Amino acid sequence: MNCPRCEQQAPSDAAFCPKCGAKLTHACPQCGAANAPDDNFCRKCGMQLAPASGPAATRFAAPQSYTPKHLAEKILTSKSALEGERKQVTVLFAI
Repeated sequence: MNCPRCEQQAPSDAAFCPKCGAKLTHACPQCGAANAPDDNFCRKCGMQLAPASGPAATRFAAPQSYTPKHLAEKILTSKSALEGERKQVTVLFAI
């Protein structure tokens, strides 16, 4: 079985990825049985499982999916929020 997050090969009896620690099984919302991330239907009750979202889908989700509506409206109406804020910084690189 390959890890859905890092694509590392994991043993078939592993519950977590040995490389990144991601959970390799997903619980069925109806009966709670453990299923592989790539299963479309539950192994115990046959309920259709949500399609597994890849790492890119969760990592780069659209801001509309997680931003509360009232906060999005406040940001869009505030000109300074759209332009951003500039600050002067000093950076030191040392070897």
